Amino acid sequence: MSKLKLKIEKLVYGGDGLARLPATDASGKGKTVFVPFVLEGEEISARIKDEKSGFARARAEEILVPSPQRTVPECPYFQNCGGCHYQHTSYEHQLEIKKNILYETLKRTAKLDWQQPIQVHASQPWNYRNRTRMKVRAADANRFEMGYYRFGSHQLLPVEQCPISSPLINRAIASVWDLGKRGSVPAEISEIEYFVNAEDNELQLELYVSGQEGTKLESFTEDLKAALPEFIGAVAFASAEPDKMLWSMGQTEIIYRTKTDAYHVRAGSFFQTNRFMADELVSAVTKNRSGGLALDLYAGTGLFSLPLARTFKRVIAVESAPASFADLRTNAPENVETARSTTEDFLRKPSLQSKHPDLVVVDPPRAGLGDQVTRSLAKVESKAICYVSCDPSTLARDLRVLIESGYRIESIDLVDLFPQTFHLETIVQLVR
Repeated sequence: MSKLKLKIEKLVYGGDGLARLPATDASGKGKTVFVPFVLEGEEISARIKDEKSGFARARAEEILVPSPQRTVPECPYFQNCGGCHYQHTSYEHQLEIKKNILYETLKRTAKLDWQQPIQVHASQPWNYRNRTRMKVRAADANRFEMGYYRFGSHQLLPVEQCPISSPLINRAIASVWDLGKRGSVPAEISEIEYFVNAEDNELQLELYVSGQEGTKLESFTEDLKAALPEFIGAVAFASAEPDKMLWSMGQTEIIYRTKTDAYHVRAGSFFQTNRFMADELVSAVTKNRSGGLALDLYAGTGLFSLPLARTFKRVIAVESAPASFADLRTNAPENVETARSTTEDFLRKPSLQSKHPDLVVVDPPRAGLGDQVTRSLAKVESKAICYVSCDPSTLARDLRVLIESGYRIESIDLVDLFPQTFHLETIVQLVR
């Protein structure tokens, strides 16, 4: 298809800019076009890559009129790598983009015309990730590759540095590349996940492997330990069964410290990935909340359960994932009762309807709560709900149900856990 001249109207959730094709009917509006790596107000020369009945996707081939907010990306892999979306603009502008997208999504989906300020919590924009997962291809010394998928594909892009990952993770990446070029990375490894503690002075690896032979893994990890003293341990999981642990060496958990708590986080458990923002996130969730009973649903390893235990007489923390639940039980103080259950099943318990908690914290995965869980949550009749969301679209969908059930929004915080990307974390405090 020939080149088109497009003007970017705005940025939308997912990282793309929105433009329109010339109108072809009496409506006066042309088909929506989504274009990555652009900014609002820019005029571009683009080529359509994919066209559906209701929208099209294009790639900018030339920025004809650049935005004054456009900057030079710091990462040499930007636009080829699928990990980052906003490196072509300043961090301050990234926060403005995310805030505007959040306002618009709440208005469009939740029918919520929120007029009050959204409190934005900024992160350090670089070297913030404490966890990084890379694909590995190690057929032999001449064909070693490690990196991320290319943008919009499942093709491996070799990456030798990642400026959003911690300095220790970057040194580990460099060390593994060096071993790979010497033929010392076993071909059985398909993925490596790097995880560091808050101080960035201890490193643990999760290895995803196709076989069960540990000898080659031992040699690899010994070589890595010799090159990187901060490397404290590794755990191998089956690529086909990610919950199945096959082998381990050294320490199989990291003690992750915040300002107020220390968390045992074993390999395979979930923990927030921004090493600078854990305290900020906890503060935004638990601020000014106290009482008799709090529920922490989707509790993970207990990031919110532990601080809640200091201001509530009793906390019930609910988690379904085996590894995270094991850590939750280890981390929980005496007044935290742990429950191994899905949130959906937990909310079905008849005994819960009589408890009337003072606060319920929900931190669901990207898919959100969904209609059934949201309605069950509303029936619990908690005095307050704190909804922690990593997807504004599913958040807005669920908020609409909670508002219809008698809750009103008290405050909204945007905690930027993922600089340089379109992802954003939202905290909504609701009261009855």
